[in-house]
Amino acid sequence: MVHPICKRALETWGETAQMLMVIEEMSELTKEILKNINRHKDNISEIIEETADVEIMLEQLKANYKIEQEVIEYKQKKLLQIEERLNQWKKAE
Repeated sequence: MVHPICKRALETWGETAQMLMVIEEMSELTKEILKNINRHKDNISEIIEETADVEIMLEQLKANYKIEQEVIEYKQKKLLQIEERLNQWKKAE
C-alpha cells in the first residue's frame, strides 16, 4: 500500500516531475555506494539517507503506474529464483 504522503506528493508535483525524481534519487544512491566501495569512504549515513529517498520515490513510481500488486508478485517470483540459485550454489561447493 502506497503511503498517503507519497500519493499526495505525486498529485501535487505531478507524474513527470516525480518520475524524474525517481531517477535522480537512484543516481544519488548509486553515487554513494560507489564512493563507499571505490574510495572506501565511511558514508553509511549518506547511504541510509539515499536508500530511504529511493524507497519513497519507488512508492510514488508504483502508484503512478498503478503496478503495486504486480511488483509484489514479481518480487516473490524473483526471490524464489534467487533461492533456487543459492541452493544450487551451495550444492556446487
